[in-house]
Amino acid sequence: MAAALRRIQLGNALAAFGNGFTVPFLFVYVSRVRELGDGTAGAVLAAFAAAALVVLPFTGRVIDRSGPLVMVVIGAVAAASGALGFGLSTSAPAVLAASAVMGAGIAVLQPALATMIVWCSSQGSRSRAFATQFFLNNLGLGVGGLLGGMLVDESDPASFTMLFAIEAVMFLVLLAVLMTVRVARPAEAATADGPGAARGSGWGVLLRDRSMVLLCVLGFVIFFACYGQFESGLSAYAVEVTRISTATLGTALAANTAMIVVAQFVVLRLVEKRRRSRVVALVGIIWTVAWLAAGASGLVEGAQAVATTLLITTYALFGFGETMLAPTVAPMVADLAPARFVGQYNSAFALVKQLALAIGPAVGGAIAAAGAWSAYIGLLVLCCLGVAVLALVLGRRLPQSVDRPGSVVVARGGSVPEAEAAAGAEQPVPGPGTGERMPSAV
Repeated sequence: MAAALRRIQLGNALAAFGNGFTVPFLFVYVSRVRELGDGTAGAVLAAFAAAALVVLPFTGRVIDRSGPLVMVVIGAVAAASGALGFGLSTSAPAVLAASAVMGAGIAVLQPALATMIVWCSSQGSRSRAFATQFFLNNLGLGVGGLLGGMLVDESDPASFTMLFAIEAVMFLVLLAVLMTVRVARPAEAATADGPGAARGSGWGVLLRDRSMVLLCVLGFVIFFACYGQFESGLSAYAVEVTRISTATLGTALAANTAMIVVAQFVVLRLVEKRRRSRVVALVGIIWTVAWLAAGASGLVEGAQAVATTLLITTYALFGFGETMLAPTVAPMVADLAPARFVGQYNSAFALVKQLALAIGPAVGGAIAAAGAWSAYIGLLVLCCLGVAVLALVLGRRLPQSVDRPGSVVVARGGSVPEAEAAAGAEQPVPGPGTGERMPSAV
């Protein structure tokens, strides 16, 4: 399983590296290089998100029935085809179609890869596995973006075609690597037997799981308040209110990535034995400080260096919070999922993420267009405080083995939360390897 997990992480890192070649340049490529205008460029980004929203509701069922590798094949081929289509497109309909195909492919890859990681990891190692995936994703995106910036030439469309071709190849490399991985479906997921096994359809089970529904609400607020603002409201605020240059904005984004790369495994050692819900609540507080720093950067007059420092600090604090989310949120989704519905739970959470990433930029862009910057900062501060509150409420509902896996004694064939065993609890709540849930925890 360790060897299989390493290959999954390698393939994921290579795909992120290829994606980094093009992500920073999509808008410029469509709007200026192909001379299709800002409206078409915005529609391309919308088509990317819309395609993900269309395919994700059905992805989980396919993963749970046929295994994640089926969706890896579909997703990698679609993403590679869309990327290559981007590089060759010269008309608005063509780039919109390529965007939709690539968006759908990348969307289904996310829960498929997450399910493979769950199948290859134990409850005790899952936080580290997802933290490693997040670290490699950001490292790949950062290195790819850096190299892409060196190779691209806005006056030469062929240079962009080359970048998209590299991205397409990387998706096919991901597919080739993952085709060598042999991961057996957990026995409990295949049989779904036993008195505690979840019954009904995947969506029905998920919607009756109040802890998972609350986690999805929390996830939406997290992605709305951070990731959904990076390329819309926060960037506009930095340029228009803080009045930093676009080059300095690039430095701020680099500070975000650098924080993740430098701090991820240091933070992991600090948080992996602590209650996940409280770690997420702390992220809400850190991001509240980040948004207050962003607000302060727009109030400083006559001290541009101070304003710039505050804005860069905002991006760095976001990155620090992200390193705390990586080993907590995705593992909570996996540990809450009944064994035979791991794909459904991962797909549902990916759907929530896409909704937030679609709504967040729209809200941020609308407020930016209205110039209501005080309201914008206030809204995001409230959202981050809401993250802290929702995380604490969720912590009261979560089983001990999900909220604090560090307290779990791992034995061959199962795991028992020490606190619950000592208290004589009726039934422990194992991870997704057992397929059983404690009814009172839902």
